[in-house]
Amino acid sequence: MFEKVSENLDFELELQKIKERNKRVEADKAWEVSPTRRLFIAIITYIIAVLWLSMISDSDIWIKALLPVFGYLVSTFSLPFIKDWWVGRRMRD
Repeated sequence: MFEKVSENLDFELELQKIKERNKRVEADKAWEVSPTRRLFIAIITYIIAVLWLSMISDSDIWIKALLPVFGYLVSTFSLPFIKDWWVGRRMRD
């Protein structure tokens, strides 16, 4: 009888661990595709580009630093379409 209770407790504990892990995985996935993440990466990219252009004494650094940010943002918007195409082809094989 006590073994059955112990097994149930072990099962409940394992189930709870799995549920907690699933929440973490879902949160990580949500972060990966979040606009907040994209925005922060774009801002950091802009700052680094401005610093680099300033260090090499380039002109119009504020405008030129937008180019890598634009490239990053375009890639993040196009990648879901490319991923869907790639996964679709992979699933057919």
